[in-house]
Amino acid sequence: MATAGGSSVRVGPVPFNDVEHDGDMVTTVPERPSEEHVALVSALPCCTIAGMSNMKLCCYQGFWLPEGLVPPAAALQRRFEPRPSDVIVASLPKCGTTWLVALAFATLARRAHPPGAGDHPLRRLNPHQCLPFLEGLFISGLEGKLDALPSPRLMNTHMPLAMIPGAVPADGAGGGCRVVYICREPKDMVVSLWHYFRRVYPDLEFSEVFDIACDGTMPWGPFWDHILGYWRASVARPENVLFLRYEELLRDPAENVRRLARFVGLPFSAAEEEDGVVRGIVELCSLDSLRGMEVNKAGYVDTRIKFPREALFRKGVAGDWKSHMTPEMACRMDDIVADKLRGTGLAFP
Repeated sequence: MATAGGSSVRVGPVPFNDVEHDGDMVTTVPERPSEEHVALVSALPCCTIAGMSNMKLCCYQGFWLPEGLVPPAAALQRRFEPRPSDVIVASLPKCGTTWLVALAFATLARRAHPPGAGDHPLRRLNPHQCLPFLEGLFISGLEGKLDALPSPRLMNTHMPLAMIPGAVPADGAGGGCRVVYICREPKDMVVSLWHYFRRVYPDLEFSEVFDIACDGTMPWGPFWDHILGYWRASVARPENVLFLRYEELLRDPAENVRRLARFVGLPFSAAEEEDGVVRGIVELCSLDSLRGMEVNKAGYVDTRIKFPREALFRKGVAGDWKSHMTPEMACRMDDIVADKLRGTGLAFP
């Protein structure tokens, strides 16, 4: 247990699994939807993904969310109260989320859990067991478990920024918390998403995932609106939002870990640099390291749909889209991205 000044007061972040005891991210929806759930979802445009018949998506406030997360999204907007010390790791699925979650936890908790320690939480827990999945907690009032966490709280979300009230205040207003967002070259994101889905839906065609990405009906999409929400906030409020690119994290993980530490107000000291703490964090959280840990070889990320944990650790490279897309497909997606991002200052080379 981390303490402050030698007292028994807990200091965060602490591994959420040690507090929560449910074993995995909280994404399970009630077996019997509430009347509020039924009424809210029934009023929304909904669709299913071809080849994924039990993956129903509903368009809530312009974003296509898994049906079971629509009521939690509404509850999140009504009831979430960020603390100034909160750190939220945000992303679309398959954009380096698990890697960033591990790096963020190892960085923020390094004084209580040095990266070289044999009993480090990341050696016995999946990275997603160390952070609560924010929208998952707002099912049936589970946010009380979030309230019980000591500060600073470290959380994970796939929600668009507009659905996390108070995280980033309006221009000229104070308050809010810190949000670390990671994005990925969209073509690689789509390829990674397809490989992930195929672990549960083996007959799913790549073209089906490609098409829902292009027309905006992918989970938590349209991807361009999701990315731009965080990008614009990072430009307007850089003290509240750190915008990271997966490709840059691949090229220089150590420097991006330093950026992360400075952003959350815990820069590495000269002594830590000399002792190799940054290098230790990067090595502990590397793909090979995480993939090799027993806890990441078994169990499930989502206990309802049964996505295996091992599916979180595939290639971890840039440019894999070249092995899956025809030139016509790549051109189509590039044209969409160029059109949607035009004039924003954001581009994918």
